[in-house]
Amino acid sequence: MSSEWIRAEWPAPAGIIAGTTTRRGGVSDGNYRSMNLGDHVGDDAACVAENRRRFVAGCGLDAEPDWLTQVHGTAVRVAGNAAPREADAAVAREPGATVAVLTADCLPMLLCADSGDEIAAIHAGWRGLAAGVVGATLANMRTPPGRLLAWFGPAISQPAFEVGDEVRAAFVAGDAGAKACFLPNERGRWQADLYALARRQLEAAGVGGVHGGGLCTVGDSERFFSYRRDGQCGRMATFIHRCR
Repeated sequence: MSSEWIRAEWPAPAGIIAGTTTRRGGVSDGNYRSMNLGDHVGDDAACVAENRRRFVAGCGLDAEPDWLTQVHGTAVRVAGNAAPREADAAVAREPGATVAVLTADCLPMLLCADSGDEIAAIHAGWRGLAAGVVGATLANMRTPPGRLLAWFGPAISQPAFEVGDEVRAAFVAGDAGAKACFLPNERGRWQADLYALARRQLEAAGVGGVHGGGLCTVGDSERFFSYRRDGQCGRMATFIHRCR
């Protein structure tokens, strides 16, 4: 049995495999049922190892991704460089490379050069997004933004993502137009649209085409893990692979 995954729908060139795993098709139990790919959330290590094996086989990858230690920051790991593994984005250029991020509500983002010779994955929770992880990733890529494609994997949707004034202020401080991505609610707080916030940043940087979005991790418990919904839980992988 192999993992179930959602293939990215975007005009990426031939030789690119990209998408997001679901929580189906693995061997983990309890809150991690069943396809947990995170090795930092308290799941049995042997289960995670088997899940990762199924992930690689089921998605047609050459090997496991260059897994990151994600910290909600802006550090970018460039494959082949002596960069620390503690990062929230990864860039690769070599044939056979796979980069991935793990999420359970945060926004996973993939980037691909229109030529297919450069790829990236970004973990964009609100903290990293507000701090500039998108811009930091673009700065570490050789491909001009106008020749990049972007795809959003599943994340928490605006109706499910209630935040306080401090989150709204963090975005509005650098972009007054970001106010449009927050709707007031009856509790005096805000409903934040992570998809729209990320799209604004990509479009402002000149990224050629932005695709995906619209799937809610909180609202689909059969397919997705959600930290906000369940607390302790597994992680999905959003990945991009450049075939040899």
